[in-house]
Amino acid sequence: MAKWWRSATSNLRAVVSNHPTLSAQPSSQLASYHTIQAIPRECSGGRVSARDRAQGRIPAVVLSQQQLLRPNEEPQTSSAQTLSRKRLVTTERKQIHSILKSVELPFFYSTTFALQIRAGSGSSHLIESGPVLPIKIHRDEESGNILNLVFVWAEDGSELKVDVPVVFKGEDVCPGLKKGGHLNRVRASLKYRCPAEHIPPKIEVDVSNLDIGDRILMRDVEVHPSLKLLSKNENMPICKIDPTTLEFQKPSSL
Repeated sequence: MAKWWRSATSNLRAVVSNHPTLSAQPSSQLASYHTIQAIPRECSGGRVSARDRAQGRIPAVVLSQQQLLRPNEEPQTSSAQTLSRKRLVTTERKQIHSILKSVELPFFYSTTFALQIRAGSGSSHLIESGPVLPIKIHRDEESGNILNLVFVWAEDGSELKVDVPVVFKGEDVCPGLKKGGHLNRVRASLKYRCPAEHIPPKIEVDVSNLDIGDRILMRDVEVHPSLKLLSKNENMPICKIDPTTLEFQKPSSL
Protein backbone atom coordinates (compact mmCIF):
# COMPACT_ATOMS: atom_id res chain seq x y z
CA MET A 1 0.00 0.00 0.00
CA ALA A 2 1.36 3.39 -0.96
CA LYS A 3 2.01 5.91 1.77
CA TRP A 4 -0.54 8.70 1.51
CA TRP A 5 0.39 10.45 4.75
CA ARG A 6 3.17 12.86 5.44
CA SER A 7 4.76 14.23 8.58
CA ALA A 8 6.02 17.79 8.88
CA THR A 9 8.22 19.63 11.37
CA SER A 10 6.74 22.68 12.99
CA ASN A 11 6.32 24.39 16.36
CA LEU A 12 3.34 23.50 18.50
CA ARG A 13 1.32 26.02 20.48
CA ALA A 14 3.11 27.34 23.56
CA VAL A 15 2.05 27.95 27.13
CA VAL A 16 4.71 29.47 29.37
CA SER A 17 4.70 29.76 33.16
CA ASN A 18 7.27 31.52 35.34
CA HIS A 19 6.44 29.65 38.55
CA PRO A 20 9.71 28.62 40.24
CA THR A 21 8.45 25.16 41.17
CA LEU A 22 5.79 24.18 38.68
CA SER A 23 5.20 24.95 35.07
CA ALA A 24 3.03 23.96 32.16
CA GLN A 25 5.62 23.20 29.53
CA PRO A 26 5.33 24.85 26.13
CA SER A 27 4.04 22.66 23.36
CA SER A 28 6.91 23.89 21.19
CA GLN A 29 9.20 21.60 23.19
CA LEU A 30 7.66 18.71 21.28
CA ALA A 31 9.69 19.07 18.09
CA SER A 32 7.90 16.55 15.93
CA TYR A 33 4.55 17.70 14.61
CA HIS A 34 2.47 15.37 12.44
CA THR A 35 -0.32 16.16 10.04
CA ILE A 36 -2.78 13.27 10.20
CA GLN A 37 -4.07 12.29 6.78
CA ALA A 38 -7.50 10.65 6.60
CA ILE A 39 -10.10 9.63 4.05
CA PRO A 40 -13.88 9.56 4.63
CA ARG A 41 -15.88 6.42 5.27
CA GLU A 42 -19.56 6.49 4.47
CA CYS A 43 -20.82 4.14 7.13
CA SER A 44 -19.83 2.38 10.33
CA GLY A 45 -20.24 -1.17 11.52
CA GLY A 46 -18.22 -4.24 12.39
CA ARG A 47 -17.83 -5.55 8.84
CA VAL A 48 -16.83 -2.19 7.41
CA SER A 49 -14.33 -1.60 10.20
CA ALA A 50 -12.86 -5.10 9.81
CA ARG A 51 -12.39 -4.48 6.09
CA ASP A 52 -10.59 -1.19 6.78
CA ARG A 53 -8.26 -2.83 9.30
CA ALA A 54 -7.48 -5.62 6.82
CA GLN A 55 -6.39 -2.92 4.37
CA GLY A 56 -3.97 -1.39 6.90
CA ARG A 57 -6.22 1.44 8.06
CA ILE A 58 -7.72 2.37 11.42
CA PRO A 59 -11.35 3.58 11.61
CA ALA A 60 -11.75 6.90 13.41
CA VAL A 61 -14.42 9.43 14.29
CA VAL A 62 -14.04 13.18 14.73
CA LEU A 63 -16.62 14.81 17.00
CA SER A 64 -17.53 18.35 17.90
CA GLN A 65 -17.09 19.34 21.52
CA GLN A 66 -20.89 19.66 21.88
CA GLN A 67 -21.26 15.97 21.09
CA LEU A 68 -19.08 15.17 24.11
CA LEU A 69 -21.22 17.12 26.59
CA ARG A 70 -23.19 15.34 29.28
CA PRO A 71 -26.98 15.85 29.33
CA ASN A 72 -26.76 18.43 32.15
CA GLU A 73 -24.01 20.51 30.51
CA GLU A 74 -24.78 23.63 28.52
CA PRO A 75 -23.27 23.86 25.01
CA GLN A 76 -21.16 26.88 24.09
CA THR A 77 -23.09 27.27 20.87
CA SER A 78 -26.06 25.56 19.29
CA SER A 79 -25.17 26.22 15.67
CA ALA A 80 -26.21 23.42 13.34
CA GLN A 81 -22.88 23.64 11.54
CA THR A 82 -20.92 22.89 14.72
CA LEU A 83 -23.22 20.10 15.82
CA SER A 84 -23.02 18.43 12.41
CA ARG A 85 -19.23 18.27 12.29
CA LYS A 86 -19.11 14.59 13.13
CA ARG A 87 -16.84 12.90 10.56
CA LEU A 88 -16.33 9.20 9.98
CA VAL A 89 -12.84 8.66 8.57
CA THR A 90 -10.00 6.15 8.37
CA THR A 91 -6.32 6.77 8.97
CA GLU A 92 -3.34 4.67 7.96
CA ARG A 93 -2.10 2.36 10.69
CA LYS A 94 1.57 3.01 9.94
CA GLN A 95 1.13 6.75 10.41
CA ILE A 96 -0.65 6.42 13.76
CA HIS A 97 2.04 4.04 15.03
CA SER A 98 4.70 6.52 13.88
CA ILE A 99 3.00 9.34 15.78
CA LEU A 100 2.69 7.24 18.94
CA LYS A 101 6.42 6.54 18.82
CA SER A 102 7.29 10.25 18.78
CA VAL A 103 4.43 11.53 20.98
CA GLU A 104 4.04 8.75 23.50
CA LEU A 105 1.13 8.16 25.83
CA PRO A 106 -0.12 9.91 27.89
CA PHE A 107 1.13 13.04 26.07
CA PHE A 108 -0.75 11.96 22.93
CA TYR A 109 -4.01 12.96 24.65
CA SER A 110 -2.80 16.49 25.45
CA THR A 111 -1.33 17.27 22.02
CA THR A 112 -3.27 18.81 19.16
CA PHE A 113 -2.66 17.66 15.60
CA ALA A 114 -3.58 19.00 12.19
CA LEU A 115 -6.08 16.74 10.42
CA GLN A 116 -6.55 16.70 6.65
CA ILE A 117 -9.48 14.75 5.20
CA ARG A 118 -8.89 13.99 1.53
CA ALA A 119 -11.24 12.54 -1.07
CA GLY A 120 -9.40 9.23 -1.26
CA SER A 121 -6.11 7.43 -0.80
CA GLY A 122 -3.47 9.39 -2.70
CA SER A 123 -5.93 12.15 -3.62
CA SER A 124 -4.84 15.80 -3.60
CA HIS A 125 -8.44 17.00 -3.18
CA LEU A 126 -8.87 18.32 0.37
CA ILE A 127 -12.41 17.92 1.73
CA GLU A 128 -11.91 19.36 5.21
CA SER A 129 -9.09 20.19 7.60
CA GLY A 130 -8.55 21.55 11.08
CA PRO A 131 -6.83 20.91 14.41
CA VAL A 132 -7.98 17.92 16.44
CA LEU A 133 -7.29 16.52 19.90
CA PRO A 134 -7.17 12.73 20.47
CA ILE A 135 -9.48 11.67 23.29
CA LYS A 136 -9.58 7.85 23.08
CA ILE A 137 -7.80 4.84 21.61
CA HIS A 138 -9.80 1.62 21.53
CA ARG A 139 -7.59 -1.49 21.58
CA ASP A 140 -8.19 -5.20 21.29
CA GLU A 141 -7.99 -6.63 24.82
CA GLU A 142 -5.99 -9.69 23.75
CA SER A 143 -3.65 -8.41 21.02
CA GLY A 144 -3.40 -4.74 22.03
CA ASN A 145 -3.95 -3.71 18.39
CA ILE A 146 -5.67 -0.38 17.82
CA LEU A 147 -9.27 -0.93 16.76
CA ASN A 148 -10.42 2.68 16.34
CA LEU A 149 -9.67 6.27 17.34
CA VAL A 150 -11.76 9.16 18.64
CA PHE A 151 -10.82 12.81 18.05
CA VAL A 152 -12.51 16.12 18.84
CA TRP A 153 -12.26 19.28 16.75
CA ALA A 154 -9.95 21.75 18.53
CA GLU A 155 -10.21 25.10 16.76
CA ASP A 156 -8.86 28.21 18.45
CA GLY A 157 -11.48 29.64 20.80
CA SER A 158 -13.09 26.31 21.63
CA GLU A 159 -12.77 24.92 25.15
CA LEU A 160 -11.96 21.29 25.84
CA LYS A 161 -11.55 19.13 28.92
CA VAL A 162 -8.01 17.79 28.95
CA ASP A 163 -6.13 15.48 31.32
CA VAL A 164 -2.67 17.05 31.36
CA PRO A 165 0.09 14.60 32.40
CA VAL A 166 2.28 15.49 35.39
CA VAL A 167 6.04 14.99 35.04
CA PHE A 168 8.34 15.11 38.05
CA LYS A 169 11.89 16.48 37.92
CA GLY A 170 14.68 17.20 40.41
CA GLU A 171 14.51 13.84 42.17
CA ASP A 172 18.31 13.45 41.93
CA VAL A 173 18.91 16.52 44.13
CA CYS A 174 15.79 16.41 46.35
CA PRO A 175 16.86 16.81 50.02
CA GLY A 176 14.01 14.67 51.30
CA LEU A 177 14.88 11.80 49.00
CA LYS A 178 18.57 12.04 49.89
CA LYS A 179 17.58 11.60 53.54
CA GLY A 180 15.82 8.37 52.67
CA GLY A 181 12.33 9.72 52.04
CA HIS A 182 9.93 8.39 49.41
CA LEU A 183 8.34 10.42 46.59
CA ASN A 184 4.62 9.72 46.74
CA ARG A 185 3.24 10.58 43.29
CA VAL A 186 -0.37 11.22 44.25
CA ARG A 187 -1.59 12.51 40.87
CA ALA A 188 -0.44 11.37 37.44
CA SER A 189 -2.44 14.10 35.68
CA LEU A 190 -4.54 17.20 36.27
CA LYS A 191 -7.83 17.87 34.47
CA TYR A 192 -8.36 21.35 33.04
CA ARG A 193 -10.91 23.09 30.90
CA CYS A 194 -8.58 24.55 28.28
CA PRO A 195 -8.97 26.85 25.30
CA ALA A 196 -7.69 24.75 22.41
CA GLU A 197 -4.89 27.22 21.68
CA HIS A 198 -3.53 26.98 25.26
CA ILE A 199 -3.49 23.23 25.93
CA PRO A 200 -0.22 22.36 27.72
CA PRO A 201 1.13 18.92 26.73
CA LYS A 202 2.51 18.39 30.25
CA ILE A 203 3.00 19.99 33.64
CA GLU A 204 6.44 19.74 35.21
CA VAL A 205 6.64 19.46 38.98
CA ASP A 206 10.04 20.37 40.42
CA VAL A 207 10.73 18.49 43.66
CA SER A 208 14.38 19.58 43.96
CA ASN A 209 13.71 21.71 47.07
CA LEU A 210 11.35 19.40 48.95
CA ASP A 211 12.23 17.92 52.33
CA ILE A 212 10.58 15.04 54.19
CA GLY A 213 6.99 16.03 54.96
CA ASP A 214 6.79 18.66 52.20
CA ARG A 215 4.07 18.49 49.58
CA ILE A 216 2.92 20.30 46.44
CA LEU A 217 -0.79 21.06 46.06
CA MET A 218 -2.95 21.43 42.96
CA ARG A 219 -3.43 25.13 43.67
CA ASP A 220 0.36 25.65 43.52
CA VAL A 221 0.37 25.08 39.77
CA GLU A 222 0.55 28.23 37.67
CA VAL A 223 -0.73 27.87 34.12
CA HIS A 224 -2.18 30.18 31.51
CA PRO A 225 -4.94 32.27 33.16
CA SER A 226 -7.53 30.94 30.71
CA LEU A 227 -7.15 27.39 32.05
CA LYS A 228 -9.63 26.24 34.71
CA LEU A 229 -8.69 23.42 37.06
CA LEU A 230 -11.56 20.92 37.21
CA SER A 231 -11.20 19.75 40.80
CA LYS A 232 -13.55 20.16 43.75
CA ASN A 233 -10.59 20.49 46.13
CA GLU A 234 -7.59 22.50 44.96
CA ASN A 235 -5.82 21.70 48.24
CA MET A 236 -5.31 18.08 47.25
CA PRO A 237 -1.62 17.18 46.91
CA ILE A 238 0.01 16.34 43.61
CA CYS A 239 2.96 14.76 45.39
CA LYS A 240 4.59 14.60 48.80
CA ILE A 241 7.80 13.36 50.36
CA ASP A 242 6.90 10.62 52.83
CA PRO A 243 9.29 9.31 55.46
CA THR A 244 10.51 5.77 55.02
CA THR A 245 9.61 3.71 58.07
CA LEU A 246 12.15 1.09 59.00
CA GLU A 247 10.86 -1.66 61.20
CA PHE A 248 13.52 -3.36 63.25
CA GLN A 249 12.91 -6.76 64.72
CA LYS A 250 13.36 -6.64 68.50
CA PRO A 251 15.78 -9.23 69.81
CA SER A 252 14.05 -11.95 71.76
CA SER A 253 14.74 -12.00 75.48
CA LEU A 254 16.74 -14.87 76.81
